[in-house]
Amino acid sequence: MGHRKHSAPRRGSLAYRPRGRAKSFVPRIRTWPKVEAEKPILLGFPGYKAGTAHVITVDDRAKTPNFGKPLFNMSSVLSLPDTQVVGLRLYRHENGQDMAIADVKQAGQTTMEKLPLGKTSRVTAVVSSVPRDVGLSQKKPVVLEVGVSGGDVKAQAEFVMGLLGKKVKFTDVFKVGMYVDVLGITKGKGFEGPVTRFGVKRKQHKSRKSVRAVGVIGPWHPAAVMYTVARAGQMGFHQRTETGKRILLTGNASANPVTPPGGFDHFGNVAGDYAVVRGSVPGPASRFVLVRLRVRGYTKSQNPPQVIEVSTRQRKR
Repeated sequence: MGHRKHSAPRRGSLAYRPRGRAKSFVPRIRTWPKVEAEKPILLGFPGYKAGTAHVITVDDRAKTPNFGKPLFNMSSVLSLPDTQVVGLRLYRHENGQDMAIADVKQAGQTTMEKLPLGKTSRVTAVVSSVPRDVGLSQKKPVVLEVGVSGGDVKAQAEFVMGLLGKKVKFTDVFKVGMYVDVLGITKGKGFEGPVTRFGVKRKQHKSRKSVRAVGVIGPWHPAAVMYTVARAGQMGFHQRTETGKRILLTGNASANPVTPPGGFDHFGNVAGDYAVVRGSVPGPASRFVLVRLRVRGYTKSQNPPQVIEVSTRQRKR
């Protein structure tokens, strides 16, 4: 086979590297937004993906041709049980990184005067979510840190100390109409080849013994395979962040049921508080997700949308 005569774009984005399996079902949060507010607030809330729904709203985007008309939204239903604040953690920024300098695990364990607030640069709340509260079989609770913003460091520490041992609802943190980020671990696909994993083209008939393999993985010199070459490996079960998801509605299953007849596939019935966000959410049903205050972009309207109809009819198989 001679020298190729045509150029072609590379196959597969280099933005998602390495494409290895996530270490945990709980996503790792690297960034928390900074909110200019007088009172401190929590910046995230844990939940579980239940399924999908169809929501028809009135389009409130003023500069679109569909303004004021019904808008069909493919949406995701999140089951959001009450989360309990079980700890306080203080960080100090030193040598370009944050180092934990103090932990408070229960109310009354220490006083505000004993905390090293003068050295503190960041305050987080340690929260616990119980999967059994949504009907899952997992016994072990999910424990993770949630960022705190607003006010000064002392006000943030007092805010979390006041919540120790108490339960927080989703509606205490987020409101209908807000834009949020949803972080989760995607559905695992196992070991896949470069055609499925990166989208490279299949080779021409009889050009090589293999058809679903990369034609050339590198030059003679340097005699090494670059990391940009599409290779077989793990596909799926990666941490991903879906940004700019609008909260269309919230409710409680006892007052406003959202479960379709027969329950959501691979999840069952939604019990307790839930939220419906526009768009897709990473991962399969029953997987843990974290709803975070949006990091980028606050220019869009935060007003509650006008919901016309919510349909959770499942597709027949």
